[in-house]
Amino acid sequence: MLKHRELLKFAVVGGTAWVIDTIVFYTVKLWILDKPLTAKVIAVLVATAASYVLNREWSFRTRGGRRPGHEASLFFVISGLAFVLYLAPLAVSRYVLDLKQPAVSFVTEQVADFVSSQVIGVLLGMIFRYWAFRRFVFPQSGVRNLETSYDTAGSETDTLDGPPPARAVPAASAPPASAPEHGRRAHPESEEQPAEEARDRNRIRRR
Repeated sequence: MLKHRELLKFAVVGGTAWVIDTIVFYTVKLWILDKPLTAKVIAVLVATAASYVLNREWSFRTRGGRRPGHEASLFFVISGLAFVLYLAPLAVSRYVLDLKQPAVSFVTEQVADFVSSQVIGVLLGMIFRYWAFRRFVFPQSGVRNLETSYDTAGSETDTLDGPPPARAVPAASAPPASAPEHGRRAHPESEEQPAEEARDRNRIRRR
C-alpha cells in the first residue's frame, strides 16, 4: 500500500515537473532561443530542481537513509542520467529521422518534438528515476518516521522506566485539640466566676 502511495505521489510530482518542463521548454524554444536541445537542457534543469524538493518532502518523505548533501548529489546525478533518456528521443527525431524544417512542415516538426521529448522521453526518464530514487537516493523505507518515533518513544520510555517522580509527603497534621470538658479547662476564668457567685449566695442566705 505504501509503495503504491509513493508511486502515485511520484506520478503527481512527475506530472508537475512535466508541466514545468513543457512551459520552460516552449518558452525558451519559441521566444528566446531557436535551439531545441539548449531549450530542453534549461527546461530539464528547472524541472529537476522542483522535482527534488517535491519528491523529498512529499513523494518519499518517509524514506531516507543518507545525509542531505549525499542525497541531493545522488538525486542530481541520477537526474543527469535520466536527462540522457529525455534527450535521446528528441535527438533521434531531429537528427536521425530528420523531422525538422525544411524537410517537414512547421506543424509536423512541433508535433514530432512534442511526442519525442514530452511523451516518450518523459516516460522513459520517469520510469528510470522512480527505480533509481528508491534504490539509491532514498534506499530505506520509513527512516524519517522511525527517527521521529524514536525520539518520541525515547522520551516516553525515559519517563516510564526512570524512577517514579517523588511525591510530596503530607506533613503530619497536629492532632485536633480536644474539646474542653464542659468548657472548664479551656477558660479557667469562667471556672472561678460561678464558684464566687455560689459563695456569695450562701453568705446572703446565712445572713
